[in-house]
Amino acid sequence: MTKLKDKWGLILGGSSGIGLASAKKLALEGMNLIVIHRDRRGSMVEINAHFSDIRAHGVELVSFNQDALSEDARRDLVTKISDVLKTSKLTLMLHSIALGNLKPAAPPLGSPDSACLGELDLQQTIYNMGSSLLFWVQDLHRANLLADDTRILGLTSEGNRVTWDGYAAISAAKATLESLVRAIAKEFAPYGIRCNVLQAGLTDTKAFRLIPGCDELAKKALSKNPFGRLTTPEDVAAVVYLMTLKEAAWINGALLRVDGGEAISG
Repeated sequence: MTKLKDKWGLILGGSSGIGLASAKKLALEGMNLIVIHRDRRGSMVEINAHFSDIRAHGVELVSFNQDALSEDARRDLVTKISDVLKTSKLTLMLHSIALGNLKPAAPPLGSPDSACLGELDLQQTIYNMGSSLLFWVQDLHRANLLADDTRILGLTSEGNRVTWDGYAAISAAKATLESLVRAIAKEFAPYGIRCNVLQAGLTDTKAFRLIPGCDELAKKALSKNPFGRLTTPEDVAAVVYLMTLKEAAWINGALLRVDGGEAISG
């Protein structure tokens, strides 16, 4: 029996990686989905094939190819989400947006200062991957689209405390995200909302492949992971599903590692 039948979830960034894997797992368990993504036309054949596979589980999937990070688009999307839900409400919101600047904090030797991270680069990344979570929660709550027991989930990484070249802006965004998760967990608790953040182990996704030195990072993760492999999007998706269950209702404001023990292994 599907445990999430007739429930609705919202995934921000659900066309690839952890977001897409979560959509597939949640659909398998019966959850209807609204997926917001931002992709070029050339990618849509593959993405639509994934969405068709999800619908084959007998669930509803409504997708919007719009910029979830634009304030105007967010307000438009909230209206569209309300139209889709009709009298239903969201029981899950997963923030899986991976759009950050990978410039170094210091310019490489012999390079101009313009080659390093600038103020606008940093501000935009913190908003994209951090503070946008709060504004989505606020707008959905204001529109009365969150159920009494909605689960809000963000995604972070070990880069929140470990320094990687070119990761300064994203690391700052993850720290912001984690702080806001705690604030949401406390201040929205009177409305029944739970908010947590999942720290995925190193996961080989399109976003990871953009990080400078990603191959070396992967080798290090493999060498220290107790299970001798990298985290997969499906590993994280399984925990996203677990966090939707009634048995997870008392988990609030937590950072949960989904990495097979990678972070504790030196």
